Amino acid sequence: MIIMAVDLGLARTGVALSDNAQTLAFPRTVIAEHNKQRLVEKLCVIAKEENAEQIVVGYPRNVDGSAGSRAEVCAEIANMIGEASGIRTVLRDERYTTVSAHIALNSADVRGKKRKAAVDAVAATIILQDYLDYLKNTQSGNT
Repeated sequence: MIIMAVDLGLARTGVALSDNAQTLAFPRTVIAEHNKQRLVEKLCVIAKEENAEQIVVGYPRNVDGSAGSRAEVCAEIANMIGEASGIRTVLRDERYTTVSAHIALNSADVRGKKRKAAVDAVAATIILQDYLDYLKNTQSGNT
């Protein structure tokens, strides 16, 4: 089963996909779209093209674990994606994924425009890999 992850940003939205075995996550694309409805439509097209059977949407909790206004927007968009696509959509805590993405891009010496274009897809990949690892640990009884 292929799982798609979405990292909703203010300017860009990163998309990542899993392999069929749900072992690895890899970046798919970045979408520059501010209109919620058009963004949801574009995400649904990608999910259909890639035969995604589940969608994980990053849920940006505050450092203390509470949900702020940005988390509410992400939950709203996740709900819109689920309704429009008919695909099971779940929220996943994404605290520090953008920071982790920047660290990964620093390590790979990615700078400038390439970095700006890649950071959201890398963040989506981190969200998805975290989720895949969670599923693997849950299924093996190591929770």
